[in-house]
Amino acid sequence: MAATSAPQRGITKFKKGRKFLPSARFRKKGIKVVGKWKPVKIDPHVFADGQLEDLVCFEELHDYKLVGASKLSSTQKPKKRRSKAVASEEEVEEETTFQPKKKRKKNKDQGTETTIKNKNSSVADEDLTSQEVVLHDVLVTDGEDSPQEDKTVETIKSPKTMQKKKKKSGKKAQPSQAAPSKAPHKVKTWTTKLDDQKADVSAWKDLFVPEPVLQALSSMGFSAPTPIQALALAPAIRDNLDILGAAETGSGKTLAFAIPMIHSVLRWQDEQKETHHGQAGLHSADGESLGDADDSSDDSNEILNPLPMEREEERDENPSHSPSDKEESGDIKLEFEYEKAAGHRNRSNPLLGLVLTPTRELAVQVKHHIDAVAKFTGIRTALLVGGMAPQKQQRMLTRRPEIVIATPGRLWELIKEQHQHLSDLKQLRCLVIDEADRMVEKGHFVELSQLLEMLNDSQYNPERQTFVFSATLTLVHQAPARVFQKKNAKKIDKTGKLDMLMQKIGMRGKPKVIDLTRKEATVETLTETKIHCDKEEKDFYLYYFLLQYLGRTMVFANSIDCIKRLTALLSILDRDPLPLHANMHQKQRLKNLERFAERDNAVLLSTDVAARGLDIPDVQHVIHYQVPRTSEIYVHRSGRTARAAKEGLSLLLIGPDDMINFKKIYKTLEKNEEIPLFPIEIKCMKAIKERVNLARQIEKEEYYNSRAKQHNAWFQQAADALEIDLDDDVFIGGRHSEQEESQKQRMMKGMKKQLKHLLSQPVFKNLMKTKYPTQFGKLTLPEMPVHTAESALSTVSKQKKKRKKKQLIMSTN
Repeated sequence: MAATSAPQRGITKFKKGRKFLPSARFRKKGIKVVGKWKPVKIDPHVFADGQLEDLVCFEELHDYKLVGASKLSSTQKPKKRRSKAVASEEEVEEETTFQPKKKRKKNKDQGTETTIKNKNSSVADEDLTSQEVVLHDVLVTDGEDSPQEDKTVETIKSPKTMQKKKKKSGKKAQPSQAAPSKAPHKVKTWTTKLDDQKADVSAWKDLFVPEPVLQALSSMGFSAPTPIQALALAPAIRDNLDILGAAETGSGKTLAFAIPMIHSVLRWQDEQKETHHGQAGLHSADGESLGDADDSSDDSNEILNPLPMEREEERDENPSHSPSDKEESGDIKLEFEYEKAAGHRNRSNPLLGLVLTPTRELAVQVKHHIDAVAKFTGIRTALLVGGMAPQKQQRMLTRRPEIVIATPGRLWELIKEQHQHLSDLKQLRCLVIDEADRMVEKGHFVELSQLLEMLNDSQYNPERQTFVFSATLTLVHQAPARVFQKKNAKKIDKTGKLDMLMQKIGMRGKPKVIDLTRKEATVETLTETKIHCDKEEKDFYLYYFLLQYLGRTMVFANSIDCIKRLTALLSILDRDPLPLHANMHQKQRLKNLERFAERDNAVLLSTDVAARGLDIPDVQHVIHYQVPRTSEIYVHRSGRTARAAKEGLSLLLIGPDDMINFKKIYKTLEKNEEIPLFPIEIKCMKAIKERVNLARQIEKEEYYNSRAKQHNAWFQQAADALEIDLDDDVFIGGRHSEQEESQKQRMMKGMKKQLKHLLSQPVFKNLMKTKYPTQFGKLTLPEMPVHTAESALSTVSKQKKKRKKKQLIMSTN
């Protein structure tokens, strides 16, 4: 009795951020807690001897009942109590660490809720193991009672791995979701982002567009086709004709061949379904047993409706293919079922569509557009380009994609290796050659001629459709007069050029020719201007334009060395340029394109790698730092702006060396009016020249020093390995003493400091005057931001109006 009347006391340990939890020792013995445990005040001198270091506090309980262990409620049993403790600890963590709300998964059969949540890095190991035991017990009991197909399994990561991830990413670790299949990663791209919309697509229905494609076009917001699409889709889908298409840049040529190709793949799949159904009917008519008939029908269903076997690795390789409803639902399927279905798919699916492009970036963009249109069809695509691991691309081909987008070099390399999916091209339904005039040029794409020879000889398919598209397909050069003086000289017109192209590609029969290009070859909304200057002055006018007119600007040059020099110069002048040329790694090229598309005010310095086909949204200006060598390149470069009926500006910087190329372009494009001069504020040029000249000196000195350092370090390393001494003449600039080196560094610092001061000064000053001087002799005016000034297009249009007024005045006089 004395034991019952005396208050019960227990020792409880706790960690930081946790509540006091009642000890489980007494509850196991049949004590039913009615009240609450209360802490007992202790004299601090008790802990002086050091034997009670682990003791935190004493607690006492007054309100309780003694009951038998069998009469304890289910909520007080040790296992349930442990889960309750974990739940209460998680509630405390929510309050202290501000983590997101925990997600619960309801079990329909049991009617219970299981809470799954990642623990914070401060949780002790013993608490984590106890939570894992509870979670394991819950999953085991659920697995015994509930059906297997509705289960989800989730692993809990240890705090150490969570801490490592936090250090790598620098972001907070988010709680894991109770979904076994991860959603595919979104592909980063520089093309226009199309949000989910619901547009009226009735204008597309007369063009024989398949229903899944109409659904995709509606979600992309394409309510009506462009002229090239309206003229190309019906002959290609209904009449199965080959297409030769020439249209302006930014007119939607990609969908003009993508939609017929998707239709062709869907039609092939329907044919396969009919043949399999016919075979199943014949087997049942021959009097096979019921079991055999069931087996054959099951096999046919597996062939017709294959389950895509997509592991996480494969999704990372091709994350932009069309998502299925099964992926989003998060149901777990057994792996052998996928393998069985994939085996049938691998045997039956040939390559049906092939798209060839001249550049890697264009191939990436075309794949993105095809995936967007085919997202409700289940059609798979693969990308085969240089600059990326061929082993990864071979793994993508083992999944038997119906459509392949490729550059000729990498495709021919994989064909020579006799990859299984590329070995039989006789069943190819669609062949697309994008930017065809560039692809069949002499001296370019030797692999393409070998590939076309193979497709038209050993791998020829009479049912194959061929699509040939370009913005300059019918552009004809005016040859000089001396060429026509020769005996066998022939004047080539549009039809002659198309005939030559068809002969090179190997097109048979009469294709449908669609020519929507203007006489001038450039877009009507494009404003063309020029600046005549010396070769050394091009840097001044380029920096002037970039400083005065903000927005997305693409600067084109003919050589990689020129792009490298401009990148260094504009970086010193704080313009933050993004280079793009063939000597860069492919990942860096794609990353720079993405950055250019993300920023509202950006400069992309590029060779002609980015001249063709790239659809970068809202490019306001294109600057030809060096005049292109041909009129085709000029049309394609200028076509990066003024796309989809938007306005844009093209500026030519013409030096003495560029006059020959400029006259050729002007003659070929048959310009009626002379290209107007771009207006320049002469007053600002003095400050511009001072900055650029100083930046040139810094760039030249840095380039020389880095080159000399690299050269000298290599020779010194070789000499040390051979244990020989080198003469001073071997080193670039000779050997320098420490005093000379420090003097050079001081000089460089002085120049950079001077340039920094110049860059802080405004170039385009606000011309506001005041009548009364202030106490300091000058009125401080608020500095007007540059972006509030006129745009480049408005300045050119104002200049045109002034010219017209002058001409009217001159004519009246």
